[in-house]
Amino acid sequence: MVNVVCMKWGTLYGADYVNALFAGVRQHLSLKHRFVCFTDNAQGISPDVEIRPIPRINLPDGKEDLRWRKLILFSNPLDDLVGPTLFLDLDLVIFGALDVFFLRPGAVPIIRDSDLFRSKHLRALFQPKRHRFLEMVGNSSVFRFRAGAHEHVLKRFVAGPSGATSTYKISQQFQSAALAEAGELSYWPETWCVSFKNACVPRGLASYWEDPALPKDARIVVFAGEPKMTEVLAGGGNKWYRRIGNVEWLKAAWNEIK
Repeated sequence: MVNVVCMKWGTLYGADYVNALFAGVRQHLSLKHRFVCFTDNAQGISPDVEIRPIPRINLPDGKEDLRWRKLILFSNPLDDLVGPTLFLDLDLVIFGALDVFFLRPGAVPIIRDSDLFRSKHLRALFQPKRHRFLEMVGNSSVFRFRAGAHEHVLKRFVAGPSGATSTYKISQQFQSAALAEAGELSYWPETWCVSFKNACVPRGLASYWEDPALPKDARIVVFAGEPKMTEVLAGGGNKWYRRIGNVEWLKAAWNEIK
């Protein structure tokens, strides 16, 4: 038995995004699994999804920064979950078999964040230290961990939340640094999880005569940066320098599993 988990709070993504993710996992994962959604509002979510309340991060000042909520995944225990656990963000679309995400060696495999963006040659030249750090950071849209086995990440944050939030811009930077220092961080192959904007949409003016397409071997399309998935599915996301053409293949996949 393995676990797939997601989180939903606030109003940015509705229950339909949880249901679409659940259906996509059911369609593409052959391993026996549980699908658990940590949420503050279960209304409209499929009864086949296991619902759990979002644990609080017990900070010394009693104030929880919701932007860092994903760190509760490193709780011990994490509700009643045991064993290998794959976290998936809500704003992604699954296109290929997911079994490999559980078979891949490593304590905490994750997307290398820089794989989702264009190369930063000037940053490498003029800010080498920062560049090395950002090349190490994992994008927490898709990562696997063993439930309850990495509580040092959450404990480190709770012990010094002010220092963490002032040193690191977002939680995935903090998470990556803590895991890397413990020798627990590794990465998925670059082709498995791809950016819609940078891997599917043709670059520059080419986007005006070519439509977005799914790269070969891509299993998951994620929406890092702009445009957001909600925009693209609604037919938007265009910029003067970047046209979002026909994405019926993306809408069909999302609607099919939804």
